Amino acid sequence: MTPRVGIALAALLALVAGLDQARAQDASTLKKDMIGQWELSTTERSKTCVVTLKGDTTPQGLKLELEPGCAAALPFTKDIAAWSIKGLDIVRLQDATGGPVIDFTEVESGILEGLRQGEGIYILQNLAAARSLAKSMDQMIGDWSMVRGNGQAICGLTLTNTEAGGDNFQVFLKPKCDAAVAAFAPTQWRLDHGQMLLMSQSGETWQFEADDNAQWRRVPDSADPLIMLRGQ
Repeated sequence: MTPRVGIALAALLALVAGLDQARAQDASTLKKDMIGQWELSTTERSKTCVVTLKGDTTPQGLKLELEPGCAAALPFTKDIAAWSIKGLDIVRLQDATGGPVIDFTEVESGILEGLRQGEGIYILQNLAAARSLAKSMDQMIGDWSMVRGNGQAICGLTLTNTEAGGDNFQVFLKPKCDAAVAAFAPTQWRLDHGQMLLMSQSGETWQFEADDNAQWRRVPDSADPLIMLRGQ
């Protein structure tokens, strides 16, 4: 082996070692971030289960605890015996043999998605964040009034917690709405990244952002804004 080849080989081996170390650090960081309480749920959160991921090692993998109602809410959880990190970014809930019951990957901070063939997508979300979202959702349920910037009421709406598919819920317009709102005719709503979304059957979406706890303003803003106020 020539000196030049030897140097190149040594550099390559050092690069590989560096990549392996980086992968190990990524996996170690993910493991540390995952330790704690999580909500495992269907996408619309109609069925939920609290999972506590721990750092202790067991013969099956890393230790976890499922709340007593998990198997009734999500039957596949009865097969979960442990958890582990696979590769760089996969959080695996696994059976006693180490086989995957469901694999999750992060889609945004604190929220992971996993697919079970024949069943659909499930969400693993930080428990505190999930309960905060649920509380926010509960606070949104009820009667609202859509008003112009001058305070003139132009439509009444009722936001419900009745599922309408996906992450959406039913919304109902009250009689005598402004023509523009009646033509839009929203049938569904949801909270999404801090915004209130109203959606029509045609696929049109109106977005509102909170000014404060009781007032939401349509975005992008305009000279004659639309504002959502609680039950007026």
